[in-house]
Amino acid sequence: MDKVKVGIIFGGATEEHPVSVKSAREVANHLDTEKYEPFWIGITQDGAWKLCDGPGPGWESEGRPVVLSPDREVHGLLVLEPGGYRAVRLDVVLPLLHGRLGEDGAMQGLLELAGVPYAGCDVAGSALCMDKSLTYLVVRAAGIATPDFRTVPADEQVDPGELTYPVFVKPARSGSSFGVSKVTSGEELAEAVETARKYDAKVLIEAAVAGQEIGVSLLGNDPDLVAGEPDRVALTHGFFKIHQEANPESGSENSTFVVPADIPAESRALVLETAKAVYRALGCRGLSRVDMFLTGDGTVVLNEVNTLPGMTSYSRYPRMMAAAGIPLGEVLDRMVSLALTGKSR
Repeated sequence: MDKVKVGIIFGGATEEHPVSVKSAREVANHLDTEKYEPFWIGITQDGAWKLCDGPGPGWESEGRPVVLSPDREVHGLLVLEPGGYRAVRLDVVLPLLHGRLGEDGAMQGLLELAGVPYAGCDVAGSALCMDKSLTYLVVRAAGIATPDFRTVPADEQVDPGELTYPVFVKPARSGSSFGVSKVTSGEELAEAVETARKYDAKVLIEAAVAGQEIGVSLLGNDPDLVAGEPDRVALTHGFFKIHQEANPESGSENSTFVVPADIPAESRALVLETAKAVYRALGCRGLSRVDMFLTGDGTVVLNEVNTLPGMTSYSRYPRMMAAAGIPLGEVLDRMVSLALTGKSR
């Protein structure tokens, strides 16, 4: 039986490039090469596409120039070689790109043009979840609680006296915690807005929510949507800044993860129910991680949705799935299967 030809895209020309490469390396350790023939497609920080032997050291310099063709007759890659090119037909693509140009619908749009099945949310779902202000509007309409928030366009200034502190200032369309600041007084606001604008012209200001940070990993689609064990972010100080550590493999400077989350059974049931409701309301497909706050009175408030969550050795998504008895190799199998059967869109 022929192996499934899987294109695995990683890297990217954004601030999340290093995290994506680490995700690809962890996937390489768990992908079943008896079933799959992987084609590793790395995107450098300058935006060059390289077909390489894997995501290990040196892939940027050793890889061959390659493009993903939007021509559906190609249905895959054009590898540039001296005197011409050769086509490589792909059966499916796993996009392991985080944040802008990976989770925002851009890569999904290219794959739709190419006619190549891919894992994860479609163009609309990806774009909707990437813009936190739009995410909040949609889930509010579905009756799900969100923080109070306001958006700040590129040409608008904010009167610090209009806000009640503390607030979080963040790029509306960025991944991880890049550009996020906690603001406790009006004097800090202008600098926080400028920091956020380094990552996105559209800025979100949201009221701080007092509660425990809880995550839920989801895989699949209705009626077969599967959840991992919820986790809890245990903070010692400050706020959770994912992927901001100098050496995240050795742990965060201010947080640890409790998996399964040490919360009452009724709270666990509620966060799982809410995460699935968020997933459905936003039209998510394939997989996502839904991050929420659990307040002291038992209310669940949405924080954000990650449509292509990290798959690194220290990432939350695979940890939560593993705690539910689904190791990363099986997660990858299910991602591929969902994409190939057309159930991921």
